Amino acid sequence: MLKNNLNDGLQLDRTFSIAPMLDWTDRHYRYFARLMSANALLYTEMVTSGAILHGRGDYLAYNQEEHPLALQLGGSNPAELARCAKLAAERGYDEVNLNVGCPSDRVQNGRFGACLMAEPELVAECVDAMKQVVDIPVTVKTRIGIDEQDSYEFLTHFIDTVMAKGCGEFIIHARKAWLQGLSPKENREIPPLDYERVYQLKRDYPMLNISINGGITSLEQAQTHLQHLDGVMVGREAYQNPYMLSQVDQLLCGRQKTVISREAVIEAMVPYIEAHLQAGGRLNHITRHMIGLFQGLPGARAWRRYLSENAHKNGAGIEVVKQAYLSIQTEIIAQ
Repeated sequence: MLKNNLNDGLQLDRTFSIAPMLDWTDRHYRYFARLMSANALLYTEMVTSGAILHGRGDYLAYNQEEHPLALQLGGSNPAELARCAKLAAERGYDEVNLNVGCPSDRVQNGRFGACLMAEPELVAECVDAMKQVVDIPVTVKTRIGIDEQDSYEFLTHFIDTVMAKGCGEFIIHARKAWLQGLSPKENREIPPLDYERVYQLKRDYPMLNISINGGITSLEQAQTHLQHLDGVMVGREAYQNPYMLSQVDQLLCGRQKTVISREAVIEAMVPYIEAHLQAGGRLNHITRHMIGLFQGLPGARAWRRYLSENAHKNGAGIEVVKQAYLSIQTEIIAQ
């Protein structure tokens, strides 16, 4: 009965997901990523409840091709989060995720992110409020601890409290967060990784769907984690080396499909880029996400350099992308 209650609603394939990353996982990157993997669960950048409810822009806009797609919310007001979750469900999002992992000062000042680990009852109330108004999954992304509160007992108390309000899916960044003294970048690198603690959590809570995040840089590492857990979330590597996504469906999700070539990815992006330009957008809004497409290959430097030097210019069009691709061949010949 507990398992059914915790995992009601739409069941998503959480085997592999791409982490929410501020300024990086916008709708252009997500469209680009989806060309390489049909199965990866994509997450938006964190969007605050205040931005959605009071901001002037449309913070819920996305491309239909991005599904399956989760909205990550930042906030701590249950009523406001419930309103945002309802709006997200109405717009067709497949999941709503609550950020309980970001350690930045700005986020703490708004009373959300990693500091909420110290208030598990409030997190549980937020989850409950959202689950009352939507049928899609409501999930939580969190750390293994904060500051000196980093015992396994602290983590399990948090999980127990939030689970009691019906949360059946947790994404665990396998580092604790220091709320003072470290920058967000340092908080992604300095606190040591503790994968075994996340494995133990799954052993102790087999009814939960638990994904792991933090320090994962290859699909081989992901395969190792999947021997212990339900899912793997990859962040910076999936952005800086995006072509790794082309192998996800086959290696991790058991899907037999032809792996798309890098050239085919570029060709598939052309009509999307042209539509963006015709709507008044700038080329570098999209190409900044494509810079790592050839990482590790001969000619990668020429591709990066040409896009970086030319895509931001006024009037830059699709010919810049085509010329960047030609520059790869030129560099290879010159070597």
